[in-house]
Amino acid sequence: MKRIMVTGALGQIGCDLVAKLRKIYGEEAVLATDIRQIDHEIVQSGYFRILDVTDSTAFYEVAREHRADTIIHLAALLSAKAESDPALAWHLNISGLLSGLETARALSCQYFTPSSIAAFGANTPKNSTPQDTLQRPLTMYGVSKVAGELLCDYYYHKYGVDTRGLRFPGLISHSAPPGGGTTDYAVEMYEAAIRNGNYTSYINKETYLDMMYMPDAIDAVIALMEADSSKLKHRNAFNVTAMSIDPEKIAESIRRHIPEFTLHYDIDPVRQAIAEEWPDSIDATAAREEWGFDVQYDLNRMTDDMLSKLKGKLQAEHSRIG
Repeated sequence: MKRIMVTGALGQIGCDLVAKLRKIYGEEAVLATDIRQIDHEIVQSGYFRILDVTDSTAFYEVAREHRADTIIHLAALLSAKAESDPALAWHLNISGLLSGLETARALSCQYFTPSSIAAFGANTPKNSTPQDTLQRPLTMYGVSKVAGELLCDYYYHKYGVDTRGLRFPGLISHSAPPGGGTTDYAVEMYEAAIRNGNYTSYINKETYLDMMYMPDAIDAVIALMEADSSKLKHRNAFNVTAMSIDPEKIAESIRRHIPEFTLHYDIDPVRQAIAEEWPDSIDATAAREEWGFDVQYDLNRMTDDMLSKLKGKLQAEHSRIG
């Protein structure tokens, strides 16, 4: 990777990924794009362009002008929001993906787009979900992710586009607000613990889901994109994970720092149904064997860092208000 274009750069993954890429490859090498422009460090610290990824002509022109050799396509409507507007989710998630793939084909770019554990379904094995298994999701987000995996495979085999991707679990980050995903409760819980000392979860206890701390997710993207192409057998949808947890596990970890923290439940039937369709834990053997996937954060180390970083942000907010 030498000249990188990132779409959806102001989203949960994009903010942290662009910052890390600029640190490694240089500010001028990384172009951040999003459909909106806000007052954010990502906009101020390097090149930024407004881009509607469903506009294929604009996608191509922005990449060509940047002389991109790598496209990291993150723009998408996430699981909970996608269920509220499935037609928009299909349009954005698939039309945007095709715009990116066509641009990568025309400009001979490496191409990354994330998949998700949402690509699995109720009939997929729920424990140690294999890399290659039955995928019959019942959500529009999941359907679009399965279609995306297949499209990326198609462009690799048909046109030789160097496509790569990860099936992300729920991602936990202190840098950007939740973006409408089913696993957002985990991020919300940490902030609520600091602000209020209590949280009401919309996901029920004993609903185990795979999670990963954002620094590990960012490192995984970069490691995969830098990996030797000849060693990649799966390419577009590597299972990756760091931990399998439920709301009670997170609460227990938080109480090591905030003993009075209390957890309540008010179940959202839509998001609960989505969560129950997803695996309890997934097998990341292929990622470890093919390109050396590894993680640095378990639940307690993640909790330590999340609470520390969020307390710092809260103190800074109070200082600005004061």
